[in-house]
Amino acid sequence: MKGAPRLGVTEASTPLSPPHPPNRTWMQRGRPGGRSGYRNELGRAIVALIAVALLAGCGDSEPDATSSASDETSVVPLTIGAIPDQDPEKLQRLYGTVAGYLEKELGVPVEYVPVTDYTAAVTLFKVGDLDLVWFGGLTGVQARLQVDGARAIVQRDIDENFHSLFIANSGAGLAAMEDVKELSALKGKRFTFGSESSTSGRLMPEFFLGQAGVNTGDFDGAPGFSGSHDKTIDLVAAGTYEAGAVNEQVWEDRVARGTVDQSKVKVILRTPAYHDYHWVVRPDLEKRYGRGIVERIQKAFQTLDPADPTGKMVLDLFGATKFIETDNARYAQIEEVGRSTGLIR
Repeated sequence: MKGAPRLGVTEASTPLSPPHPPNRTWMQRGRPGGRSGYRNELGRAIVALIAVALLAGCGDSEPDATSSASDETSVVPLTIGAIPDQDPEKLQRLYGTVAGYLEKELGVPVEYVPVTDYTAAVTLFKVGDLDLVWFGGLTGVQARLQVDGARAIVQRDIDENFHSLFIANSGAGLAAMEDVKELSALKGKRFTFGSESSTSGRLMPEFFLGQAGVNTGDFDGAPGFSGSHDKTIDLVAAGTYEAGAVNEQVWEDRVARGTVDQSKVKVILRTPAYHDYHWVVRPDLEKRYGRGIVERIQKAFQTLDPADPTGKMVLDLFGATKFIETDNARYAQIEEVGRSTGLIR
């Protein structure tokens, strides 16, 4: 775990005196005359100790985020992470770009830390190894419930009304649906979710399946958990599973890039809307980076400009036109559904 550095503190190095010849006693060092030299030596030592104490006291005061540290190498990097919901190469490109952008905007070093799975993202946030994390709706609630004072601060414009898609292999005999009640047709089919902790790939699809009277025991065998939306699409297209649930944005991105063979896999239902992805921040950042750091992070995302090359790159990679402010209360529905399905206790 990272400790909290003290900004602006340097070691005091006040030499008392150069080395002395061995033929003079400690009482006689300094000027000739014995006691007068001792008093001078002692006086300088006291002044040096006072200086060290004053510097240490200044270092304990809370830094102000309105000015960056003069020596950035003394600042522990602000660590960012994200749930691994897509191809790792795309995630590295996306969050590496975000880290560079935030470092420039905030004036503190920022480091992207990749994680292996959804649970790892929540755990690293809980123990303090990740400061700022891009969570889905469910993992965001799980993380905030484990860190008192953690806050949802920004989401994409599309996350106010997010959707899951139910997709099917073309040979599964499943037609397009208009209402979630029609999901009853999935009984007896081989079905896969995404990650076990995915909001759009598991939590909300399972909720809507329940509204159609479909339980996980109604499938042909236990449901799969592919681990990511990309894998779900590929598994359904290959016929490994007859149907699955995916993030709408990932599906649309794959279609736009031409990496989905729509002769083999198709959308059969778009779900009702819900709140989903958002950035969540730990409550202890001000102790490390100064007052106002959270508001500056919010502003950095909200002022991403599509006319600026970096801003356009970040927004395009996120599949958004802008970021908007959010708060914990907007995910009350996600928490309620999570508790009803046992994914939040």
